Amino acid sequence: MNIFRLLADFSHLTSIFILIQKIKSSSSCSGLSFKSQVLYLVVFLTRYLDLFWSFTHSFYNTTFKILFIISSAYIIYLMLHEYKPTHDPNVDTFKIQYLLGISALLAVLFPSEYSVSEVLWTFSIWLEAVAILPQLFMLQRTGEADTITTHYLFALGLYRALYIPNWIYRYFAEGYFHLIPVVAGIVQTVLYSDFFYIYYTKIMKGKKFSLPV
Repeated sequence: MNIFRLLADFSHLTSIFILIQKIKSSSSCSGLSFKSQVLYLVVFLTRYLDLFWSFTHSFYNTTFKILFIISSAYIIYLMLHEYKPTHDPNVDTFKIQYLLGISALLAVLFPSEYSVSEVLWTFSIWLEAVAILPQLFMLQRTGEADTITTHYLFALGLYRALYIPNWIYRYFAEGYFHLIPVVAGIVQTVLYSDFFYIYYTKIMKGKKFSLPV
């Protein structure tokens, strides 16, 4: 495993821990998109279904897959039960059925091979690329976010951005190249580009995060 993959995976895990800590410490899920969290759980469940029928995974991969599924489900539990009154569905209004539909269509039209596991894997790759849109849409509507939320989004975006040098490394070191995750990863990184810029120019300089509404 190369250093870029390692850093990406731990950045992803860090983003989840930051989010859980933000919810628990503030006793609130205000400012967080429930729809984005549901999409991420769908991503993990469809991508890691092989946990239930394959026992050839490394300890590292198995551990991370289980952590992602459990932590994502736990976040949804917190938002649905313990802190549900703090979430405003009138702000979290992005139409996720379009994201699900487009991801499903791309998975059916362009899988690496036509098998249930490969179609679901391809679906999860495309869905992950756009799963953050409901959260970014919420930020755009409210125009601001607390510092912990922005740290969560930065760590999540950094995770995907690190996969780009990971793919470059694998291409030259291993001769491996898979078009679907590369294109989806670039799309996801582009979606974060404005956020990265504002994060650098404001949060990194001690200013309040804000967007034009």
